[in-house]
Amino acid sequence: MADLIHLTDSADDKSQAAQYVKTGDFELDEDILIDVNDVGMRFRMPTEKIDNMKEYFIKLIKGKLKYRNFHVLDGINLQVRRGESLALIGRNGAGKSTLLRIIAGIIEPTAGFVRTRGNMAPLLKLGAGFDSNATGKENIFLNGAMLGFSKREMQKKYDSIVEFSELKDFMNVPIKNYSSGMLTRLGFSIAVDIHPDILLIDEILAVGDAPFQKKCAEKIDSLRKEGTTFIVVSHSMEQVKRLCQRAVYLKNGKIIQYGTAQEVADRYLKECNEV
Repeated sequence: MADLIHLTDSADDKSQAAQYVKTGDFELDEDILIDVNDVGMRFRMPTEKIDNMKEYFIKLIKGKLKYRNFHVLDGINLQVRRGESLALIGRNGAGKSTLLRIIAGIIEPTAGFVRTRGNMAPLLKLGAGFDSNATGKENIFLNGAMLGFSKREMQKKYDSIVEFSELKDFMNVPIKNYSSGMLTRLGFSIAVDIHPDILLIDEILAVGDAPFQKKCAEKIDSLRKEGTTFIVVSHSMEQVKRLCQRAVYLKNGKIIQYGTAQEVADRYLKECNEV
């Protein structure tokens, strides 16, 4: 199988893309952890600006609201195997974060479906899943419960999470008083300590100081060697090349290139420089 494919909008090319990215039968091959099947996402957007809720409800009651359909994703087919590290790259609005949220099960696609196996830890938004009024310690147990771990299990993990995060002196402080870097440390430390089968990362590694980013990259390398599967959304092509084996280039909601991280990142940078 070739390492690289260029796609166009024709039906034949879409069919070839599906065959290329699909590496096996999800039902029969247990090494396929993520199976994205012809996924599409459509949002309805109002055709005119509405300044307040009163105006919105008046137009709604009178039947004067008009919308247009906006396709964020269109015909996405993709499989990710155990131990693979995949980057989703593209300009703002390309559909990267939307696809990641669909894979995580946070939102449902308007077309197609996604199947996954194994436990999954999503790091999709800074502070997502945290209770801002609760302390760092309370949020460790809260996040653990959300990921399916009992209080007893999280008590065993607590010390290692705190040690990795380097936030020992702030565990009894409400996280609403945390900086963005501190939230990153806590969220990442919880996610990697549970040793998930799949780790989803959306730009979160771009936050925080350089030493912690390096520490995160080293932890990802360690987890990858243990067989953890990664999907990373990042605008940093250096980070993509450093962390990921392969990459998908999304443009206008479609996959236009799939291959090694080096090749796909180079094309993306070239096109950005031509704009």
